[in-house]
Amino acid sequence: MKYLCSCLLPILFFHLAHAGKELELHSPDGKLRVVVSAAPTLNWSVWDGNRPLLSPSGIDILLGNGLRMGDAIKIRKVVSRSNNTVIIPPVAEKRRMIPDIYQELAITFDKGFGIIFRAYDDGVAYRIVTDIKDSITIISEKAEFRFPDASPVYFPEVSPRTDADRFHSSFEELYQFKPLDSIRPNSLLFTPVLVKPTNGTSIGITESDLEDYPGMFLKGNDDHGLYGEFAPFPEERKVVGGEFKQVIVTKRAGYLARTNGKRAFPWRVLIIAREDRELPANDIVYRLGSPSRITDPSWIHPGKGTDEWIIGVNLFNVPFKSGVNTATYKYYIDFAKRFGFERIMMDAGWSDPEDLFRINPSINMDTISAYAREKGIRLSMWTLAMTLDRQLEPALDRFNAWGVDFIMTDFIDRDDQEMVIFYSRVAAACARHKLMIMYHGAYKPAGFSRTWPNAITRESVLGSEYNAWSDKPSPEHNLMLPFIRMTAGPMDYEPGILDNASQKTFRPIWEKVMSSGTRCHQAAMFVVYDSPIQLFSGNPSQGWVEPTFMELIGSIPTTWDTTIVLDGKVGDYIITARRKGEDWWIGAMTDWTPRDLLLDLGFLGKGAYTATICKDGVNADRHASDHIISDQVIRAPQKMSFHLAPGGGYLVRLKKNKE
Repeated sequence: MKYLCSCLLPILFFHLAHAGKELELHSPDGKLRVVVSAAPTLNWSVWDGNRPLLSPSGIDILLGNGLRMGDAIKIRKVVSRSNNTVIIPPVAEKRRMIPDIYQELAITFDKGFGIIFRAYDDGVAYRIVTDIKDSITIISEKAEFRFPDASPVYFPEVSPRTDADRFHSSFEELYQFKPLDSIRPNSLLFTPVLVKPTNGTSIGITESDLEDYPGMFLKGNDDHGLYGEFAPFPEERKVVGGEFKQVIVTKRAGYLARTNGKRAFPWRVLIIAREDRELPANDIVYRLGSPSRITDPSWIHPGKGTDEWIIGVNLFNVPFKSGVNTATYKYYIDFAKRFGFERIMMDAGWSDPEDLFRINPSINMDTISAYAREKGIRLSMWTLAMTLDRQLEPALDRFNAWGVDFIMTDFIDRDDQEMVIFYSRVAAACARHKLMIMYHGAYKPAGFSRTWPNAITRESVLGSEYNAWSDKPSPEHNLMLPFIRMTAGPMDYEPGILDNASQKTFRPIWEKVMSSGTRCHQAAMFVVYDSPIQLFSGNPSQGWVEPTFMELIGSIPTTWDTTIVLDGKVGDYIITARRKGEDWWIGAMTDWTPRDLLLDLGFLGKGAYTATICKDGVNADRHASDHIISDQVIRAPQKMSFHLAPGGGYLVRLKKNKE
């Protein structure tokens, strides 16, 4: 839903057809300026006042018939538009009401080409449009991002696979931090990336409204720029893998996409932040997504769930043999009911990965389904993407019969046009069956959750599961995610590991999984990280013996009316405040550096609140699970100081007192 208040103003710029002339577009607050040059080639640049943020950067697209937009730069029409509306998202990821305020410039060229630029106060974007009668083949696209100097950039780079070409990726990598001119042409980065110029203004590069077209990777060129790279269309494929198989591309065509000639292509987006703390709450990617295609989203139910895979179903203090079996899932249902979770996930192992109708003989789905209904807990199911694609409609019918309301599909690992279409096809099918879906082994959301709000969260993140076999999800990594990955949309990190370790004591041990950093570091993730469905990955057997902690975690919302990032620095620390109704939640996290921080509660307004505080214990620097939970009454504009242990965290629930 949108509240509309916009205006259109056609402007005839006859002089722009002459070489050397430029168009300008300003952000609503006048601080950002986009300069578009249409001669002799199409390029754009971006300025923050008098400071250049983006140097002139080329834009072009080449069709299969040899027609190139750059050869058709004869301006037919320029239309300027201002927009001041409010988006009411069906699922409130960061906020219940999203101001959508921008200035837009739409330029129509010769031969059916055009381009749209938008300037917001917190970012700018452009998209190519075509108005061609017949279908078209896209041979290549030029998307350049050139910068005034060799600024450093945070980026994740695709790790080459031995069994597949360079365009296959699970989109789960650590962030590197290097100067732009050190990134080579053979590097393949996936977005978002974050450029950090010396002038202090951060620039995130990503895309939005990605449909029926390959996703945008980036590569270097030994200079001050990053350049779009796109996976060509699959021509030949084969199935690879052991227990979890997937389709990989063995030969690619000489084009990127075949698509409708009358369409808008994905937005190329620059997220602009003068302070790091402006990044995590930025929702420009959501704003640029296509509106929801679900007419009645009332059946979409966000909330928290459990997941058993990360801990290897290694329960204790139970009277049954734990594993992927009926008794274990009933135990998870009881745990969810006790601590206020809405659902449980039945992860890999409940069925043959290659046949969703061949149920694990240790599982009785009728018994589990009936028990979940009795307890008022919903079921969620893992699927292999290749299998779900083959058995889609009958599998969704079966899920409906079991009372499942949320599924995951995994091992996709591509974002070429064919696979991008798969995402939309599956989301649409799930919507028909009133099922939510989450993609794993997936590219970033790119506005998809606005278009398909039942596609409620997505992986595309190096998250909790990596603790089982590596030390990669360190506190430093965890503190990069809100400022980089989260700008592209919600992410399924799966926090809540209850076995916590210091930098010295951490070991990756499968079935005895621990996390780097403190218990409160894990707890704060439920507030800091965007995900309308949060999956608790800790061991419920441990949770049962710590009811006060689990009750606090169980009470945390997963969708929010308001989000404010009070302070933060990429890779170092963050303090996030979120409101749901009259109550507030605050989450703070730090890297391996201990910190003393000050929390200004001036944003609360009038009234008293009961604060339930979960903070690092005095020994959390050595025994990372050490934490203290206490209550106190506070009033704004009170200030609260708190200490974060190395890899520490801080969680506060502020419940409004009735007066």
